[in-house]
Amino acid sequence: MKRSRLKLLLACVCLTGIFLFATTALAVTWDMPTPYPDKTFHTQNISQFAQDVDKATNGELKIKIHSAGSLFKHPEIKNAIRGGQVPIGEFFLSLLSNENAVFGADSQPFLATNYADAEKLWAAQKPIVAKLLDGQGLMPLFSVPWPPQGLYTKKAINSVDDLKGIKFRAYNATLEKFTNLVGAAPTQVEVPDIPQAFATGRVEAMITSPSTGANSKAWDFITTYTDIQAWLPKNIVVVNKKAFRKLAPQVQDAVLKAAAAAELRGWDMSKEETTAKTAILADNGVQIVTPSAALMDGLKKVGNEMLVDWEKAAGAEGAELLKAYRQ
Repeated sequence: MKRSRLKLLLACVCLTGIFLFATTALAVTWDMPTPYPDKTFHTQNISQFAQDVDKATNGELKIKIHSAGSLFKHPEIKNAIRGGQVPIGEFFLSLLSNENAVFGADSQPFLATNYADAEKLWAAQKPIVAKLLDGQGLMPLFSVPWPPQGLYTKKAINSVDDLKGIKFRAYNATLEKFTNLVGAAPTQVEVPDIPQAFATGRVEAMITSPSTGANSKAWDFITTYTDIQAWLPKNIVVVNKKAFRKLAPQVQDAVLKAAAAAELRGWDMSKEETTAKTAILADNGVQIVTPSAALMDGLKKVGNEMLVDWEKAAGAEGAELLKAYRQ
């Protein structure tokens, strides 16, 4: 009898070990690069997304976040996903403007300058973006906007002429063109390098969100934030389709549901971020300025000029997007 019980116990132990091994073998870990620091609300939202996926899949899929460009530099992330070096990642959508102008629709100056318009623009942009990415073996999961972009300078800016000759941070092709049209000198600088770029004189002004400004402690190197609300550019989280298809159907479903929740949550976080981070700028001595009519007239004139060029570059897809957006 004792021998039978011992055999039964050993069998149970073996079965338990086999089950645990199988469970461990089935678990998958995805490395996910993002260009932004942990304290950025986009990264915080993605961290929650990863936790939601882990919980919904009972640990079958774990997403390991590599923030602040620690795994791949920002311009490298999309191709790293496409090439299968990582299965998932986040990047600034309009970085792909050189591939197709539609990717940069949300960075067109003064096309969509508030959250309601930004949502309409994304609804028009999303199916075209999805189609373009599909051709590269990629699939968008969710996209979240930055707060409306404002102007950071070391002095008051009352007209476009005041920007001439200033060394200006440009983080994509659209902003580089904008910078040239206002007579400033564009310089490519990634978010983690902003403080050093100002400290060394590489840049003297930038257009970015209250979020990036506060996180970079802009009060250490600028005096004035002019609330021009130029555009609401978006980050996008993209997955490699081959990697996604390898997941079990229930895991795929969990990822898509977590992504949909992350998009809704991210938009709400962006709105809250606008108010909170603008207040932080003011609390640290930055002058929050309402732009003059002359400045806005000059900036919108440049924006309209750029939109005409953008429509030509975007072709039929751009026309489709604008028609859907303006309906």
